Amino acid sequence: MDKSASGGRCLRSVIVFFSTNAVSRTPKLQNYIIDPSEITQIHPLEKKIISGVFKTGDTASAVLGPYLPLKTIYRLEKQSKKIFSFNRFKAGRPFHISLYQNKFSDFEYEIDDQSRLVIRKIGNQLDILKTPIQYEIEEQVIRLEIKSDIGTALKKAGYCSSLAWELSDIFAWDINFAKDIQAGDRCQILVEKKFRHGEDKGYGAILAAVFINNGKPYQAFRYLDSQGRAGYYDEKGFSLQKGFLKSPVNYSRISSYFTSSRHHPILKEKRPHPGIDYAAPKNTPVKTVADGIIKKMGYNNTMGRYMIIRHVNGYDTSYYHLNGFAKDLKKGASVSQGDVIGYVGKTGLATGYHLDFRLAKNGQYINPLDIPATRVKPVPVEEMSRFEVRMAEYVEKLTDGRAIALSTP
Repeated sequence: MDKSASGGRCLRSVIVFFSTNAVSRTPKLQNYIIDPSEITQIHPLEKKIISGVFKTGDTASAVLGPYLPLKTIYRLEKQSKKIFSFNRFKAGRPFHISLYQNKFSDFEYEIDDQSRLVIRKIGNQLDILKTPIQYEIEEQVIRLEIKSDIGTALKKAGYCSSLAWELSDIFAWDINFAKDIQAGDRCQILVEKKFRHGEDKGYGAILAAVFINNGKPYQAFRYLDSQGRAGYYDEKGFSLQKGFLKSPVNYSRISSYFTSSRHHPILKEKRPHPGIDYAAPKNTPVKTVADGIIKKMGYNNTMGRYMIIRHVNGYDTSYYHLNGFAKDLKKGASVSQGDVIGYVGKTGLATGYHLDFRLAKNGQYINPLDIPATRVKPVPVEEMSRFEVRMAEYVEKLTDGRAIALSTP
């Protein structure tokens, strides 16, 4: 090898070319034919990953202490406050620490199923950031015939019953899952299945669904508009979202209806019941059925813990017998449709866990099951072609090319 170009020093950086010929076809490389015995073995990068979960009582110092000086951990704690407070580390949540040549490289903590905290060494600096968790996504088609309720149907078919909550959210403006579901109802669902490092991590977004309820088809197609906002629309591009949700409680049952005369189970007398009782397990989330402002919230001996919300056009909704309120809510606060405002309880005069839900128009109670249906904006005209292409893709996957009811009567 010519040493003159390197000032008398033999170059140790070597590029190895694999070829079926003994001689390189590139003239400038002909002098660099290497005998395999002369190649020094190159070891893979010495990287080690330590995985674990936070235990009760664990702190950042306890987990990171073996790999970083305490003063560095304290500095990171201050630096991280606006991104994610170290006081919020929870027992049972997983973490991963990477070491490169036995020195700290990075730390990842899964805050929840959607995001993670990352501390990464770049040069002599330690950067802190909050990033979304990346999943490998597969699309799955689920077909069900319902005998009693959708949760049971999902469970018997080997799927996670939590999808019942997702479906009831999507169709919340058209189907009351507490009273409308009937034996013989059918549904088909196209849903994202999430995996991470080959491990099943549950479901992602429902991309499309067709629900046949009492012979009437309802469709939902997820569409991300040009502004990045996701929503569900029918096959004509009309939003499924309306002015009021059909029910404030997902996937429950009605135990008492709106009536002018009902035998009160505790007072033992006939009294009007101007609302709907939704029986559900303790602490089931209760959602506001429409945008509004909290008019009253408190406690009384008869109705227990309660909240009244004022909506537009003279509507008020009332939520009684709550076990508790959602965090940080107070009189005068604004709430958005679908926000959790409290939890099912049996406070006040109640024999079992349920929500007493009432609706009033200009101060007069009306049957909540007759909630008016007013639609929000459809897919913009200029985006309809894009929406139709996406919908056609979903229909093809959902049906495998088979016919399905897509025309709303």
